[in-house]
Amino acid sequence: MTTTDMARDDHVAEHDHDHAHQHSATGRALGIALILTLGFSAVELIAGWRAGSLALIADAGHMVTDGASLGLSALAAWLASLPPSRRHTYGLGKSELLAALINAVSMLVVVFLIGWEAWQRLQSPALIDGATVGVVAVIGLVINLLVAWILSRGEQNLNVRAALLHVMGDALGSVAAIVAGGVIYFTGWTPIDPLLSLLIGGLILSSSVRLLKEALHGTLDGVPPRIDLGALGRRLAGVPGVQEVHDLHVWPIGAERLALSAHVRLEDLASWPQILHALSEIAEHLGIEHVTFQPESIRRIQAEPVNFIRR
Repeated sequence: MTTTDMARDDHVAEHDHDHAHQHSATGRALGIALILTLGFSAVELIAGWRAGSLALIADAGHMVTDGASLGLSALAAWLASLPPSRRHTYGLGKSELLAALINAVSMLVVVFLIGWEAWQRLQSPALIDGATVGVVAVIGLVINLLVAWILSRGEQNLNVRAALLHVMGDALGSVAAIVAGGVIYFTGWTPIDPLLSLLIGGLILSSSVRLLKEALHGTLDGVPPRIDLGALGRRLAGVPGVQEVHDLHVWPIGAERLALSAHVRLEDLASWPQILHALSEIAEHLGIEHVTFQPESIRRIQAEPVNFIRR
């Protein structure tokens, strides 16, 4: 092993240690949030049933899904912190992308159920205890804001953002329940309860669709939105001694971790160590930590590649 290889291995080991530490802290934050969420959801569900409030029941049901979301995210963060193995050479970082995808789909299901029940309530209004709704919703809002604060202090990857979307959606549900409770208590106008539920559902829907698209894109190994593949290829091809770059691929191997592979056609293979260092620096500057460059001599006779970037 050369000195350069040893230095690169030490750098990778340091990256893996940092990621393991970040995921450990993320897992603890998600665990605390899970306990708070599930504890209050039981209280809110009972209170909503006794008060006859759809907004409160919807909020409680949403908090139960929050608990499942947080539990799934915590499990994914733990899996992502495990070191690579012979069977999973990149580790299990993609479990966070899968968790985000599942959480986004579950949010769409929640929005549909709330919308359906709200429509039923508009057709057949029910008696609601506005005072109970308001008091319980205020407590729920405090719990949701505390959970959101805990999550916002940690690593902000796609997995955590998916869990945070659940929590913030629930916080909006609590605000809706507070407003509905106040209106019903002072005016007796019960349609405000399902109408606000529909409003909150619409707000959550747009965020859920965006998250779903991003999670699905990452799960299918799409090029991350922050990476301009064409510009990256031109930068790599512009390194002195590089004739062209082809078969360039960038894909996620975790919620925030990226990998890159490319074939690099050289004017002279003897200069490969210096060129490799320059290419690796470009990738590292973009936050791409797993890099594989395949050198090729320009003198080698071979078929012209379909996908290439010339200098």
